[in-house]
Amino acid sequence: MPARHRETRLLPRIQFAAFILVALVAIPPWLGPVARAAQPASAAQPGVGRIADIRVAGNQRIESSTILSYMLLRPGDPFDPSLMDRSLKTLFATGLFSDVKLTRQGDTLLVTVKENPVVNEVAFEGNHQLTDKDLSSGITLRTRAVFTPAAAEADRRAILGQYAEKGYYAATVVPKIIKLPENRVNVVFEISEGKATYISRIVFVGNEAFGPGTLSGVISSREEAWWRFFSSADSYNPSRVDLDESLLRRFYLRNGYADFRVVQAQAELSPDHRSFVLTYVLYEGARYRVSSVKVISHLPKISGKSLLPLVELSAGDWFDGDAVERSVQAISDHLQNGGYAFAEVHPDITKDAKKHTIALVFNVVEGPRVYIQRIAISGNTRTQDQVIRRQFTLAEGDAFSAASIQQTQQRLKDLNYFGSVNITTAPGSAPDRVIVNTNVTEKATGQLTLGGGYSTDIGALLNVGLQENNIVGSGIDAGITGVLAQRASELDLSVTNPYFLGRNLLAGIDAFVLTNNNETVSSYSENRVGFTTRLGYSFNDHVQQVWTYSLINRDIVDVPTTASPYVIAAQGNSLLSQIGQTLTFDWRDSRIDPTKGFVVRGGTDFAGIGGDADFIRLRLDGAYYFPLTGTLGQGWGISVSGGTGYLVPIDHPPSIIDNFFLGGANLRGFLDGGVGPHDATTGDSLGGRFVWTQSTELRFPLPVNPDLGLSGRLFVDMGSDYGIKENHGPVVDYAQPRVGTGIGFSWASPFGLLNFDFGWAVVKKPFDQTQVFRFGFGTTF
Repeated sequence: MPARHRETRLLPRIQFAAFILVALVAIPPWLGPVARAAQPASAAQPGVGRIADIRVAGNQRIESSTILSYMLLRPGDPFDPSLMDRSLKTLFATGLFSDVKLTRQGDTLLVTVKENPVVNEVAFEGNHQLTDKDLSSGITLRTRAVFTPAAAEADRRAILGQYAEKGYYAATVVPKIIKLPENRVNVVFEISEGKATYISRIVFVGNEAFGPGTLSGVISSREEAWWRFFSSADSYNPSRVDLDESLLRRFYLRNGYADFRVVQAQAELSPDHRSFVLTYVLYEGARYRVSSVKVISHLPKISGKSLLPLVELSAGDWFDGDAVERSVQAISDHLQNGGYAFAEVHPDITKDAKKHTIALVFNVVEGPRVYIQRIAISGNTRTQDQVIRRQFTLAEGDAFSAASIQQTQQRLKDLNYFGSVNITTAPGSAPDRVIVNTNVTEKATGQLTLGGGYSTDIGALLNVGLQENNIVGSGIDAGITGVLAQRASELDLSVTNPYFLGRNLLAGIDAFVLTNNNETVSSYSENRVGFTTRLGYSFNDHVQQVWTYSLINRDIVDVPTTASPYVIAAQGNSLLSQIGQTLTFDWRDSRIDPTKGFVVRGGTDFAGIGGDADFIRLRLDGAYYFPLTGTLGQGWGISVSGGTGYLVPIDHPPSIIDNFFLGGANLRGFLDGGVGPHDATTGDSLGGRFVWTQSTELRFPLPVNPDLGLSGRLFVDMGSDYGIKENHGPVVDYAQPRVGTGIGFSWASPFGLLNFDFGWAVVKKPFDQTQVFRFGFGTTF
């Protein structure tokens, strides 16, 4: 190639190289770090140098080695500005320092820090509605924690959130920092609570089928009222508004409005921050009827027709979402009790928007076989894990059963230790494994009871009791009860362990001292000192047997010469040595607050194992509960109860203190022991050897706001007590039934449950003694 052509082709290359050289020389100083950052960090750049040493200055509490561990540079590395910048950000991100500087001093990198102060104490001023403990639980700053302005601001917002939950939206919180020596601070949150922000008005928009009064009773939020001073329902709470939406949706679905939805739930705060106006915008839609109901079973030997009676809905009924859920549960329980542990029921709801009908199909299939991998328990801040676990009817490794889970949940509720019990499931480590999560909320299990009454015969009486049903979370029940009246006193100490020795054994003991002045009823006073031991066993969730042994010293004193010969014959000391048993069949839906089901108890006592008394006592009683919620609404129900007893002498006629006495709690309208055989001359009550009672009670809600916690009951009691041998003189002994009727009220007050009963004796006999008014009070702690 000619030389001229070669020179022509080399000229552009030389010009480009010259341009690059000039550009490098002319780079402004402010672009130097950018250009150098583009080079690989591992390559030493000309003129940059390497780090010979890294020194830390300004630290007081934090070790230099800890600070160096956050650095991205090490001795021997080049002074890379990008790594220095990242190290600076990393040190700031620890939250340990309020200022950090990285400077180069020759071949040494100097790290200068200013540490954030340490919290010496956190205090609150001006708080009255929330305690220091309540506020401390919601903030992050603690003693010996590192203080940062960001943490103080976050805690300020958290405190405002706590006050908002209490309805104090006008509250203000200012964190005050007090500097102390040695880089310490006290943090004081100055609080101005302001006045509570209540709900002044609740408005419903779009409702046509139900009035605002009905819907106001459905939701949990309430308008401000003077008598709600112990309730927070009239304070605005966003979580409660979410619950209101769910309650409204469930209410409308229960009444057939399958298209219902809450379009909007809006809370508007007044300009003075003192009240809210809640507005619920609703879309009701049309009301749907059930057009058809089918049950399709894919299980062997189980036909859909055989399961159809378990469905609560029929063609032509208004659609009811709750009835669908109950039907699913009823079919599931029936199948699982029949051995199909993995059966599943899937309801298929098909709506016809034009005809406003719904076709229901319950598909019954064999679900996947799932086993319990683990049972996790949470929320039990007081009750021991073993107390909860022993209520489970299944164990880890067992096949999962929804019916057993439901049964376990009811057993935990029946303990009456928890305000709420929630059992859920989560996937396990394999597709056929499930984790059962049990979350409980502890509630007060101690109880202080006060009771009293007034009668025409003994005047006022007062009883006081102190009971703890879950001592230190062990499940052991203990209590002490005292009765003080114008003519009676009693002290009773009781301890019961429902799982003695960690087994299915109930063991307990009662020790008592009793003084009863019956001079106006039976012309004598009685002193008793003794104890009763108990040992029981549960055959299953419904059948239990308890054996008892009692040793009691009885002393009949203060008997006047004018008393009945039957009373005079019983005067003096006697020793009762008695063994007994009670067999219970309990099929109630709840042992704490039953609404349906029944309970039957049968008992026998044998006295004569030593001592002075010898007899056999037979007892039988029961109760049946029938809810009327489907007919009359929530809170309506009927209970029918009854009992009978018979005393059989063995070798000697029994003392009158061993007889049955009727009246009071088992026959309202009559005095305790006021019904039964009486001495025809002196009028003393003698008790009978045969007794029976029957009571029918209608429970109903009172026509007031349900937030007041008031309920009522109408009752009719009847019974008779008779059968005594006239071996000491004439006796007035009527076998005819006595009848008492009346009305009662219960108030679930903030202080505890108060019961008031007014009873009148409508059928009585001569010598019967009456009582018009009784009351009782109890509270928890």
